[in-house]
Amino acid sequence: MLALGRGRLDVEDGALVLVDAGGVRMQIPLGGLACILLEPGSTVTHAAVALAADCGTLLLWIGEGGVRLYSAGQPGGARADRLLYQAKLALDDTLRLKVVRAMYKFRFGEEPPQRRSVEQLRGMEGARVREMYKLIAARYRLSWGRRSYNPQDWDAADPLNQALSVANHCLYGVCEAAVLAAGYAPAIGFIHTGKPLSFVYDIADLFKFETVVPAAFKVFAEKRSAVAREVRLACRDLFREQKLLRRIIPTIEEVLAAGGETLPTAHPEAVPVAFADKEGLGDAGHRN
Repeated sequence: MLALGRGRLDVEDGALVLVDAGGVRMQIPLGGLACILLEPGSTVTHAAVALAADCGTLLLWIGEGGVRLYSAGQPGGARADRLLYQAKLALDDTLRLKVVRAMYKFRFGEEPPQRRSVEQLRGMEGARVREMYKLIAARYRLSWGRRSYNPQDWDAADPLNQALSVANHCLYGVCEAAVLAAGYAPAIGFIHTGKPLSFVYDIADLFKFETVVPAAFKVFAEKRSAVAREVRLACRDLFREQKLLRRIIPTIEEVLAAGGETLPTAHPEAVPVAFADKEGLGDAGHRN
């Protein structure tokens, strides 16, 4: 995977190149890329899109650091083997429960109680999440009532809940990019179901309380004005510092593998994400 932050993506002599503002050209090894993420500041030509499609490379238009996913340039980025694998796990009650238990363990660092259904685990998770909000609010000396928002009426929420909604939306952007890049379906969830981004919400919940929720509380405690913009910037910087996109995809594989099934085809090793911008290509970071 490669994220491009500055320059024009074009084709020269049958090869993909990134041309920066100074005319410097950098060849992109398209045949070895599963996904190219285009950040603000990048443009792409028709020829480049056509070449990427021919090579089966997914193009994603994202916000800075992945805080938004605006569009996916090739729906064919999803792989039949991954989709069938994901669907089999989600549709089998026993396998689904195993995946949900793995998500619970990843999120809270402990095995969930035995002989609990998905619905019971969802209820236990909700109680723990409410307590985590209280603890983080206390850390920043903020008064906290409850998580409350109405997607149809933004102004109905208090400013702190608005900050949290902005932060969560940023996390959904980078998680949807990861889900698509890995070849899975955003709609086939395990804890969340029935929504276009159910699986995105499942994966976002695994990282929410170590990333965007504390960031939203911190920004609100320090700023109290222009909070939405400041939260987006804080999330952008956080995603880049933690190399979050690189961490998400192995986590997806980890929780799905808990279902006890294996992919029907060999799974290639994950390729590190590098960012090409005005500072050049960064390293791929590490997974905590």
